[in-house]
Amino acid sequence: MLNSFLLLAEAVVYFSVMVTLFHFRKRIGLGVFVCALGVMHFLETYLASVFYVALPFGMVSPGSAVLFSGKLVMLLLLYMKEDAATVRQPIYGLLLGNALMIGLVLLLRLHAIAPLSDGRLPDIGFIDEMGWLMVWGTTLLFVDAILIILLYEKLGRYLRKAQFARILISVACVLTFDQAGFFTALHFVAGAPIAVFFGGWFAKMVAALTYSTMLVAYLRWFEERQIALPRGLTDIFDTLTYRERYEALVEHVGRDGLTGLLHRGRFDRDGEAAVQVSLRTAKPLSLLIIDVDHFKSINDRFGHAEGDKVLKAVATLLGEAASAEDQVFRIGGEEFAILSSRPHSVARLFGESIRYAVKASANTSRFDLTVSAGVSSVGETTRCLADLFALADQRLYKAKSTGRDRVVGEPDGYEADAAVAWTKSAQI
Repeated sequence: MLNSFLLLAEAVVYFSVMVTLFHFRKRIGLGVFVCALGVMHFLETYLASVFYVALPFGMVSPGSAVLFSGKLVMLLLLYMKEDAATVRQPIYGLLLGNALMIGLVLLLRLHAIAPLSDGRLPDIGFIDEMGWLMVWGTTLLFVDAILIILLYEKLGRYLRKAQFARILISVACVLTFDQAGFFTALHFVAGAPIAVFFGGWFAKMVAALTYSTMLVAYLRWFEERQIALPRGLTDIFDTLTYRERYEALVEHVGRDGLTGLLHRGRFDRDGEAAVQVSLRTAKPLSLLIIDVDHFKSINDRFGHAEGDKVLKAVATLLGEAASAEDQVFRIGGEEFAILSSRPHSVARLFGESIRYAVKASANTSRFDLTVSAGVSSVGETTRCLADLFALADQRLYKAKSTGRDRVVGEPDGYEADAAVAWTKSAQI
């Protein structure tokens, strides 16, 4: 029981000190964190080769279960909050540093060694043994780092909102792989029994659970949410780690800077694709073009800063009104567009609900704000985005020229009937 408590205490102390150094990286420099990570490498390898304690489920080394597991989690943290150019530095440094150590030991063996006054001589054999174990362990760490990034990225497609599960699965799987690899070397070099493998594996699974819990708590309570931007695709770490950040960056770039809505470039690209899908599947697709009435007067009377607030408020209202299948765009100064999977008649009612929501909003009511909208739908005469947009824009112009604060969908009842007939014929 005492051994279990001490191992847990060691994990808490290790994690607390390391994340404290990481948290203050902007003040003291990231090098402090990286150096501390590297200094522990010798101790963890030494303990993993000679220092074991007995637990109910087998023999466990603090070097492997606590220190190595913690280091892997620290590398994952470094990846999550920094970038690939940073996370590869300690990995390469450890690998090359250990290779240098082996090279120097081979030269040291050529010395004629003088004994100390008490007759002691250096144990070169121990250095040889430890050196090769450290090189093997660092090589495994290099592979582990790639694997944990792969898993973390892959799981992001399915567990993006389940951060704890994503981290835990990644850490547990990689620690299992590492336990098999390091035990193989330990068995042949130091004669470690099979009980060491099972005891170490179970301890690493407990460590994975413990460290994952602490890491999620740290990220949630102490780290700012931010996206690290890529610095160039130069090696495998970049390829593996930047995919998710690149997708997030592309999503960010595709949005309007003021309102956060999708911008005109995305409208042209996504809109044409949506029209083709509608034609192919015969599913309804409608376009609403919405314009803020007399917006210039708001800028003239209250200033552009207030005008920007109005645009943000309208964008928020449109985002709240839209369904998960709808796409909302800012396509001009005070002009917005919504691609909706609603049939034409329902899209018109949707436009009316938006019009009423803008008039009733507390954020826009002091300006007596109103909007006008034009609605068109994919049909016989609108089989591309340009046609769909031209018709909706024409109807928006009619809405504005006939008094504003209204939604125009069709000049008469013909288009709705034609759209229904077209949909039925396409299904047949």
